[in-house]
Amino acid sequence: MASTTASLAVPASPDRTWQLIGGFDSLPDWLPYIPTSTLGEGGRVRTLVNEDGGVIVERLESFDNDARSYSYSILRAPFPVTGYRSTLTVHAVPGEDTARVEWSGRFTPDGIGDDEAVDLFHGIYRDGLAALHRTLAGETARPS
Repeated sequence: MASTTASLAVPASPDRTWQLIGGFDSLPDWLPYIPTSTLGEGGRVRTLVNEDGGVIVERLESFDNDARSYSYSILRAPFPVTGYRSTLTVHAVPGEDTARVEWSGRFTPDGIGDDEAVDLFHGIYRDGLAALHRTLAGETARPS
């Protein structure tokens, strides 16, 4: 089993950051390469469509609003891994009204090496967090 974690400080409070990303159906609100998300099974399964038309189906495995964290698994996707489970968490930055977002995942490479699988998901997490940062920075830059 392989794993990777990416984290990034973002220019918003933990509560505002969680408000944006904490909904299991909220990826299109901050992740440009996922323009479509549809919930099923009472909100426990999301079907994502990426900008190339690829479909990814994920199941919400755990949700903790107080800890600002949720975990999900992939049911179907065009990724060369099995047993994928990921967690997205918003952490407070002590002494500041900003947040640090951590996105981590564990998975078993299927047909590729551990390093290649880690590079794939680390890139997805890193690029996703950069998109989140741009979204939140755009919000804070707007005049009241």
